[in-house]
Amino acid sequence: MKKFSKKNCFEGMVQGIFLLLGLVTVGCVLLVTIYLVIAGIPAIRKIGFIEFLFGRTWESTSAEPSYGILPFILTSIYGTAGAVAIGVPIGFLTAVCLAKTAPKGVRKIVESAVSLLAGIPSVVYGLTGMLVLVPGIRRLFHVPDGASLLAAVIVLAVMILPSIIKVSVTALDAVPKEYEDASLALGATPIETYFRVSVPAARSGIAAAVVLGIGRAVGEAMAVMMVSGNVANMPGLIQSVRFLTTAVASEMSYASGLQRQALFSIALVLFLFIMLINASMNFFLKGRKEE
Repeated sequence: MKKFSKKNCFEGMVQGIFLLLGLVTVGCVLLVTIYLVIAGIPAIRKIGFIEFLFGRTWESTSAEPSYGILPFILTSIYGTAGAVAIGVPIGFLTAVCLAKTAPKGVRKIVESAVSLLAGIPSVVYGLTGMLVLVPGIRRLFHVPDGASLLAAVIVLAVMILPSIIKVSVTALDAVPKEYEDASLALGATPIETYFRVSVPAARSGIAAAVVLGIGRAVGEAMAVMMVSGNVANMPGLIQSVRFLTTAVASEMSYASGLQRQALFSIALVLFLFIMLINASMNFFLKGRKEE
């Protein structure tokens, strides 16, 4: 009876610690949300909601400043979509190969390389892109400057690969082997089994990997700033552009007054953008589970 009481006490203490940590996490998210709302709303009121979100010109330091962030929003959307379109298929197929078909030696080497990619600092990606990718685009397309949306998309696609591959491999490894054995016993080929049984069973984990990749692409600043040109233009594939993240990072050090408030408003828009992506993915997954 004494041992039983001690065990219950220990389990209750552990549960209490987990609950406390969960509440701290939720509290931090709420604090960030409240702070961004309080800091970001005043500038939107002064500038005007329509002019701020749909204005095409950002001239925060001119004599008559303009604070339109539509170029930043569209650039972030196009850049993220391009990185996902390139990185997700490559990462997904690599994960399936590593989890199901690759020999153990090859899997170990590739997983080590993926872990190394995940540990490389953002500034190293940006420096490599600036020294290799940007000159290559300049020579290939015969443009004055290779720093462009295309360069940013390629760099982001490489940066999201580790998150997608590692989480997807973990999800595929967690699929019970009995599912695959049953499929093979019914006459399905190994490839059919992997894509029609294992992948659907690991759908939630793979979707989580995609969400992590999208979050990395949306929130990246340093590497993107180094290869995109950081110019407030409307997005063009081989044109210098500026993302939402780089707009905040490049001007916050010297901003003041309404300009500083506008940067907090950009951060609020970026925060809501990420929340919308997460909510959409959760809604999609919930709908698929109900089916």
